[in-house]
Amino acid sequence: MNYLAHLYLAKPTADSHFGNLLGDFGGKRHLEQLPNSVKNGLDNHYLVDKFTDSHPLVKEAKQYFSPERKRFAGVAIDVVFDHFLIMHWQRFNKQPLNDFKYNSFALLNKRIPIMPPRMQQVVASMTKNDWFKEYETINGVGLALDNIAKRIRFTNNFAGSAEDITRNYNELESVFLTFFPELIKHVNENGLERGC
Repeated sequence: MNYLAHLYLAKPTADSHFGNLLGDFGGKRHLEQLPNSVKNGLDNHYLVDKFTDSHPLVKEAKQYFSPERKRFAGVAIDVVFDHFLIMHWQRFNKQPLNDFKYNSFALLNKRIPIMPPRMQQVVASMTKNDWFKEYETINGVGLALDNIAKRIRFTNNFAGSAEDITRNYNELESVFLTFFPELIKHVNENGLERGC
């Protein structure tokens, strides 16, 4: 899952938000001096990623991407799932999306001083520029994915993934709407951040 989904599945605390995103920035390498509440959030991040990556529906969703982009289909699915979470926000959360975002951004900003340098840069940019606004449209999702493609250190055909998403939009949306409630249930049943 991508950043918005990880924050949605975090507890409403600064440590949980930090931990639930830390998995994308070197995770366990940075844990030595961090409190258990951050470690629990990181464990939750890994739980979410493992469940997502091994889920039959997510594996099935990769078929909606052209052969030259299939290698990076998991990344595209992560981002487009954030798009679908935005589109169906009221189904999953009673709090308005804008309120959730700005609360999450405020919580993350409290922990910027102790984040790894790369995470500091990303979180500062994400919160200042509201990256999730971009995910509201497929054009925005496409731009985000093309930017990811530019950061890949070797030649790739990942750019243009929005074409595959547009062509299979309804199918991918259907996968998300079936999968995401199962993911929420899995996180709740495991309760790695219970009491945080």
